[in-house]
Amino acid sequence: MPRESKAARRERACEVCRRMGERYPGVGAALDFANPFQLVIAVLLSAQTTDANVNRCTPELFRRWPTPEALAAAPQAEVEEVVHPCGFFRSKAKHAIACAQMIVGDFAGEVPRTMEELVRLPGVGRKTANIVLTEGFGIVEGIAVDTHVYRLATRLRLTRASSPAAAERDLLACIPRELWGPVNSQWIRFGREVCTARNPACGGCMLADLCPSAKS
Repeated sequence: MPRESKAARRERACEVCRRMGERYPGVGAALDFANPFQLVIAVLLSAQTTDANVNRCTPELFRRWPTPEALAAAPQAEVEEVVHPCGFFRSKAKHAIACAQMIVGDFAGEVPRTMEELVRLPGVGRKTANIVLTEGFGIVEGIAVDTHVYRLATRLRLTRASSPAAAERDLLACIPRELWGPVNSQWIRFGREVCTARNPACGGCMLADLCPSAKS
């Protein structure tokens, strides 16, 4: 099979984004949040669990500790009890409290608006920071590559990277910057509905003609 040129890969990636936009216009994060602080904590809690689990926990969490100042002073045992359904509850509660403390102590109670500052927060990596910037502030610095986005990018052969972090670099290289914003939310939805981990519905898939994996 001939090697795909960068121009051809970019064209194919753009068409994937166009079709995703038609299928999921206006789709946003599946997590429930009212402000950037709530979004940071919700994304932090979402590691290795479902958004539905997080959305079941956060109403009580934010009812009891609605601000960074309140969560910064919360007893860890009580936070653990509230976030228990999210799994890894001890480390997540510890990170959530430490994150709130840094927001209060280093950023005057306001969630920072830059990648460099966000990744300083405990429990926050580049993926989380990308989501917070895009969904919380409308600032697009990159593409948040979670397991769904990584799976689709790999099956579409837009990357051969061995990690989500490396896959993001490949996606940024072949997808024009103006299309980065909705990639995470749209591709997650598609990964849950169609291109699932175990049984991808390749038959009749809207991307089948663009997907080397569907043709193999």
